[in-house]
Amino acid sequence: MTPLDSNNVNSLWCSVLIETLVRQGLSYAVVSPGSRSAPLTMAVARTPAVEAIVAIDERSAAFHALGLARAGGKPVLLICTSGSAGAHYLPAIIEAHETGTPVIVITADRPPELRECASGQTIDQHRLFGRYTEWYHEYALPELNEGLFAYLRQTTRQAWQRAERTGPVHLNAPFRDPLAPLPDRGEAAAFATQIDDEFWAMPDLPAKTSGLRLIHQVTTSRGLIVAGPTTESDQATHAEQIYNLARATGWPILADGLSPARHFAPSDVTVVSFYDLILRNHKLARDLTPRYVLGLGSWPTSKVLREWLSQCLAEILLVSPREGSHDAVHGRTREITAPIAALEFGGSAAKDQNYQHAWAEAQIQAHAALSAWMASPETVGFEGRLAWNLAQKLSDNHALVVASSMPVRDWEYFCGAAGRGLNIYASRGANGIDGTLSTALGVARASQKPTVLLTGDLAFLHDSNGLMLARSFSGRLTVIVINNAGGGIFEHLPIAQFGAEFERYFATPAEVELGPLCAAHGVYHQRVEIPAVIATLNASAEPGLRVLEVTTDRKSDAALRKRAFRELAKRLR
Repeated sequence: MTPLDSNNVNSLWCSVLIETLVRQGLSYAVVSPGSRSAPLTMAVARTPAVEAIVAIDERSAAFHALGLARAGGKPVLLICTSGSAGAHYLPAIIEAHETGTPVIVITADRPPELRECASGQTIDQHRLFGRYTEWYHEYALPELNEGLFAYLRQTTRQAWQRAERTGPVHLNAPFRDPLAPLPDRGEAAAFATQIDDEFWAMPDLPAKTSGLRLIHQVTTSRGLIVAGPTTESDQATHAEQIYNLARATGWPILADGLSPARHFAPSDVTVVSFYDLILRNHKLARDLTPRYVLGLGSWPTSKVLREWLSQCLAEILLVSPREGSHDAVHGRTREITAPIAALEFGGSAAKDQNYQHAWAEAQIQAHAALSAWMASPETVGFEGRLAWNLAQKLSDNHALVVASSMPVRDWEYFCGAAGRGLNIYASRGANGIDGTLSTALGVARASQKPTVLLTGDLAFLHDSNGLMLARSFSGRLTVIVINNAGGGIFEHLPIAQFGAEFERYFATPAEVELGPLCAAHGVYHQRVEIPAVIATLNASAEPGLRVLEVTTDRKSDAALRKRAFRELAKRLR
């Protein structure tokens, strides 16, 4: 136990608060500077068990915490001062809410007598994040009172447990002066003698039971498992649970590029990754129609797959560990809130090896067609080739973070199923581009694996303040920036035909030189061609952050992509 700071009531209060979180398992705290939060900041700074990371930009700080929580699998603490500071957390808190990521936000606040009276740096912070936190509580003002310190301990334990179980929580913490740990007349030190082993003792927890089992009866052998994105920290175990369902049913798995089921694929199950291309072939789409679909988590990124599922008239069971509806296709769907491990399939239906074989054969054909195309001269400068090449290179020694917009779609289209054991991360709860770099830095720091971020130029620039984290960064992150002078995803939308308005208001080329921007933060930057990216990745395994910039032509890339998918789909049979 870290010695408690008993200089005054605020310092003792915050020492107990942080010590309570440490005893629950806290490892990381991301702190943004400010005056009102000084008692919290000093408590974190003086607790060796917590790695405290300073981030000036609160939006960047929150996304960094998100990445740390994703890779670490347990709650991360966010601390900021009063006023508008906490408002900058909102985009990351929305993402954490949508994905169930455990983040504990503590916003420091002024005491009640300094609110609603034009006092500086004061806003209404009650329920600042609305419904996007799973729990909200405002702490009492610190007092040297035995009952209040017991309340502080229990409330803080509850915050940890709620975050760990369901997602982000918000604690508002008011403080009166003194905010610095200035000594009082000995009152806090005298009171601190009561905080002994008995104060910290926790009741024994009941032994864990085996948990819920859902025995689902099926009578058809023509079924599919559709594995969507997940935020599970133990990705190998999550994948194995999906494979066990495939072994029990004999059904193929259509695995999203962000599902571990695509990246740990064993030889005894059929894992399909190129379904987007397969289903563009109308004959195959018709012949492969299932009678039953088991969806795990949310639906994959592929619009082609979603539309096919909505039209195939199959019975759909969607299983997710998180509350709420996850059925974006609005099909004939029943939804169950349960962990995948709780699901068992019963019934007497024989396994349809012909159906499984048909999917396996379609996957082989699609892989062969894509392999031949990727080896052709016309793809030398093609953006999608980055995802294709990374899928061949990265393994269980790596982590990959994929930005929203075109990078995540390229990964979905061109990353094949394999037993590479790659850990994959993306912010697909709200599908935003904000906080991409800061999240990746958090993933790299917490995973302690060589990490790659595949991102577009707009997503990178949108979070360029994340570069300020580089000086204290202890992991290894290589950022591959696809600089196509704007938003490539918009080239695939109907608005792209509207000339000048499209280029200025939708594609929005930023015209920022990435090299000088990186240099201003002391970050290594290098321009590379697509064929040389993998060799450049191999060239250095040194800790730190580096940026590889790949320049592509947005318009020609979009035209090539559209034509290729149309022609490649026709080759399948």
